[in-house]
Amino acid sequence: MTEKHDKFRELAEGRANRALESITRIGKLSNRQLYEWDEAEIRKIVKALRDAVSDVEAKFSAPKGTKEIKFKL
Repeated sequence: MTEKHDKFRELAEGRANRALESITRIGKLSNRQLYEWDEAEIRKIVKALRDAVSDVEAKFSAPKGTKEIKFKL
């Protein structure tokens, strides 16, 4: 493997593991004996996580050097 690929793997594993740990911690907030929350708050959290994953997928699937263009009113 090339040096760039080795660096990618090293960074990707560490960052992905930290993200997974953070998601696990968010899941622990579901304990109703310790925390109080409503469904709207949970939907916001889940939507933010899904949107972030979709953004990552889009960045890896976009042709190299192209910028994502988003339209928003």
